Amino acid sequence: MNHSSIIALLAAALLAAGCASYKKSTYLNATAPTPTATGGQAPEWRVMPGDELTITVSTTDPEVSAPFYRNIGQPKGHSNPGTGMNDARLLTYLVDNQGLIDFPVLGRLHVAGLSARQCEALLRGKLSEHLSEVPNVTVRAANFKVSVLGEVKSPGTFTVTDERLSVMQALALAGDMTLNSVRDDVQLLRTNADGTKHIVSLNLTGDSIAASPYYYLQQNDVIYVKPTRSKVRSNSLSNNTATWISMASLVATIASLVVVSVK
Repeated sequence: MNHSSIIALLAAALLAAGCASYKKSTYLNATAPTPTATGGQAPEWRVMPGDELTITVSTTDPEVSAPFYRNIGQPKGHSNPGTGMNDARLLTYLVDNQGLIDFPVLGRLHVAGLSARQCEALLRGKLSEHLSEVPNVTVRAANFKVSVLGEVKSPGTFTVTDERLSVMQALALAGDMTLNSVRDDVQLLRTNADGTKHIVSLNLTGDSIAASPYYYLQQNDVIYVKPTRSKVRSNSLSNNTATWISMASLVATIASLVVVSVK
């Protein structure tokens, strides 16, 4: 094999490696349009212990629904007939470890495991026993949050008002992944309604992620982005280099002291 052939083979190998590295550094590499890449269905949010809920109740007569409002800091059993919908949005109800909320007049209600629509239906049925009309009830999560850790620009826990949040949107909140991230093996830690946990691996470099049942996040999901092996080796090398420099400086200092003492 002549030199030109060897050079051509080396160039082809380097080009192939560069293309592979590029594909692993980009998202949603679609090869051809497929029905599975059109997007998955967002899971229906369900109430879990530890959630904070905003619940609004409205009727044709605001004074009728006033007993079912309780302002922040207002004692249980007291109501303000002047309370309107603008104040109602500030109300939050904590779901305790037993899955219960303490709602004005109605008392303690079990809501864990219910969807927002089911929770609204439950409250409408209970409230109708105390009202002359069927009220409008709206239930929303006040503390829907996810955490993003690892090789992202701004790791942290993010609270959002939208109950439909995708993994891509969560990474955008964290400032996107760095170039030293592993994008074909992103870890997702999910806590189920019964308290059990499981971990799944997500490949964000392919278009199949859009149809994954884990594309849309749930309350308290944790995303961990791994560093590349080269980033880990680079950090280890930097740490070892600093250690060796410190040791060399210490040895040089000791040697200087010995020379001075000998003189």
